[in-house]
Amino acid sequence: MKKFFLNLVPLLAVLSFTSVYAYGTTGHRVVAEIAENHLSGKAKRHLKKIIGDETLAYWANWPDFIKSDTTGVWKHTDQWHYVNINPQPNLKMFSDSLQAQTGPNLYTQIKTLSAQIKDKNTSDKDREIALRFLIHLVGDSSQPMHVGRAEDLGGNRIKLKFFGENTNLHTLWDSKLIDFQKYSYTEYARVLDVKSKEEVKQIQSGTLEEWLYDSHQSANKIYANTLMDGSYSYDYNYKFAGLMEQQLLYGGLRLAKILNEIL
Repeated sequence: MKKFFLNLVPLLAVLSFTSVYAYGTTGHRVVAEIAENHLSGKAKRHLKKIIGDETLAYWANWPDFIKSDTTGVWKHTDQWHYVNINPQPNLKMFSDSLQAQTGPNLYTQIKTLSAQIKDKNTSDKDREIALRFLIHLVGDSSQPMHVGRAEDLGGNRIKLKFFGENTNLHTLWDSKLIDFQKYSYTEYARVLDVKSKEEVKQIQSGTLEEWLYDSHQSANKIYANTLMDGSYSYDYNYKFAGLMEQQLLYGGLRLAKILNEIL
């Protein structure tokens, strides 16, 4: 019975969240699916103890779905999904700005959740909740507009049209550009994933600060090439589909690295 209700809650949340926020789920599931393909045997065994036979993709969007909760229990987690930083010219200045941030944010919570999952004193339920968030937040860290600017709320205030439909820059990168490719999440993960151990190792190298700086640099490129009230279609896809796909791949491989290290 407990298992039934655990499965029912996300389903109800999907229905509610989709109708209210229209958030696309494909991107986070692509990241999770790629990560699952690169887990070590040890990590897979530990994950089975935490989430049973469920996949990473199953829980990848749960931290967004719970934004539909009306009790306020999860309200404090809204700020975990992003970190706003003004344009920085180099990694050192970016890292300094990152460290100077106050309050929980995307950067602090990836580190906190990783430590919580790794801690043997964490309860089974708390470890499962932390894992759900970690899967999602690492995906957010690779979405450039989640490392965007405070002045426009990570692109949410930059209104534009995509194939004639009113949207904003953040939503374009959260879902519309991904959905335009017309892949299921399993198809897209298969298309994007890499087999070369050397390439995987290269993408997984570096620190969380460096990974976020990658996204920050991508965000700066996006800002420079997207106009308020602009109207975009095939031209925007041609210019940015490659970057979007790169970030999905980076998110998946780096999530796998984190999980392999903490499990």
